[in-house]
Amino acid sequence: MLILSLGVIWGTAFMGVSTALTGLTPWWVTAGRVGLAALILIPIGAAMGQGITQIKGARVWAFVGFIGVFSTALPFALLSWGLTQVPSAFAGVAMGSVPLLVLPLVALFSPDEGIGPRRIIGVGLGFAGLLVLMGPGAFGEGTLAGRLACVGAAACYAVGSVVTRRAPKIPPVAFAAGSMAIGAVVLVPLAYLLEGAPELTRPTALWALFYVALFPTGLAAIIRVRVITTAGSLFMSLTSYMVPLWAVLFGVTIMGEALPPQLFWALGLILFGIGISQSRSIAQQLRPRTRT
Repeated sequence: MLILSLGVIWGTAFMGVSTALTGLTPWWVTAGRVGLAALILIPIGAAMGQGITQIKGARVWAFVGFIGVFSTALPFALLSWGLTQVPSAFAGVAMGSVPLLVLPLVALFSPDEGIGPRRIIGVGLGFAGLLVLMGPGAFGEGTLAGRLACVGAAACYAVGSVVTRRAPKIPPVAFAAGSMAIGAVVLVPLAYLLEGAPELTRPTALWALFYVALFPTGLAAIIRVRVITTAGSLFMSLTSYMVPLWAVLFGVTIMGEALPPQLFWALGLILFGIGISQSRSIAQQLRPRTRT
């Protein structure tokens, strides 16, 4: 149920950001999302005994700072701007490519984890899906720059995943709260510098921003911690299937987005690529374990 909940919550993020952008500028949507999430996570972490005071040492803060800037602030900014150019469903399908983008990075920076023929085939299929997704005519109302921004956000998440694996041992809620706080410290002044004081032109946009900060950003970080401790690596594989499917469903039914067949071909290739690359680990996780 936690994995399903996380897939649904992350799947609504793109719809929420798109709605927030109807009444707020992209940089303030990004800064507000991260800043509000930090305000939520910091007291929760302290109450759980995982406050940001648990992050000690320059090396540890360097990892937290890297994630805060390059895997929180940067991808959220790219995503907010990209969603001014493309439908929310497109961004959701692009995020489905994160596990496929992680695999070549793992081969380069964590060769001990291994990347065999099965994963190479899966990555190849997934990248074919990305080419279909990025190709001409994918969305008449979209732009190539917007598509690149969404895929760039996925690449930032992939890099962040690899860096997180190599980070020192840090209490997970403290890690999430610290990275959000650093992201907010970067984003809020930058938003003010680039766009001036925030101006709300539609009240529903503010409610959408609160939703995105509370659920897909803040609450999802806490659920992610719980899922990792109870389901292990299965978490990554199953949510990678769910997020783009929910994003497409919400984009069509709630946002009223007209999606061309090209998007569904891309979605199929990406999900098939994930399935092949992760099939062995999924089978191992689902195999019943016997006690001795």
